[in-house]
Amino acid sequence: MSSTTGAAAGVSAPQRQGGRVGIMQPYLFPYLGYFQLLAAVDDYVVYDDAQFIKGGWINRNHILLDGASHRFSIALSQASPNRRIDEIAVADDFSRFLRTLEHAYSRAPMRDAALALVRRICSFEDRNLARFIVHSLVCIAEYLGLGTRLWLSSDIPKDGAASAQDKVLRMCEHLHAGTYINAIGGQGLYAREAFEARGIALHFLKSGECRYRQFGTAFVGGLSIIDVLMFNRPEAVRGLLQDYTLL
Repeated sequence: MSSTTGAAAGVSAPQRQGGRVGIMQPYLFPYLGYFQLLAAVDDYVVYDDAQFIKGGWINRNHILLDGASHRFSIALSQASPNRRIDEIAVADDFSRFLRTLEHAYSRAPMRDAALALVRRICSFEDRNLARFIVHSLVCIAEYLGLGTRLWLSSDIPKDGAASAQDKVLRMCEHLHAGTYINAIGGQGLYAREAFEARGIALHFLKSGECRYRQFGTAFVGGLSIIDVLMFNRPEAVRGLLQDYTLL
């Protein structure tokens, strides 16, 4: 199975009822938990018309370098909290980033396949930040054999003046969701009774330890999906994607 784009490709909302929906802002090379949520749902909405958070994690994360967590940051153009994510551009040529990966993971067992995937992502010609990240998510999902359908929130009708919860509910209804799954960090943002009143079950995804062998040093967790891909074959990554609990 391969991941496909829904609204991003001009496809209408699915007609089935009761599917599982997840919604998250776009992040470039995010941590494993992001992909656990993507893999846990039938339809995944990339919240591309949310406001950009300066100093957030949309264009930053960590890799393993010399046995320790090392932060990387991708250069952006016109990044401002006064702009939406889909109004910002990628301004990085990725040359330094790729050299760092080549050095950091020179002995990683899946280095060649993972680097080829990252290079493919970094060479994407459309530098709009939202579309660039959506392309990266599709590439990684296809590499892992995930069948989740991806959508852009900017293509889903909703009231821009509505509360964050009401916007999520509207997107869930547009996709005929029976279940909405959110990352564990959103527990304080959404009320179960509000979702139940609309016939939608609300759950939160809590990641497990998600440990895997790195370079024989003490395990360093919470890194970018790049680290996971460098040390694990796709089938092993799919196993890690199941290491969570729904609350």
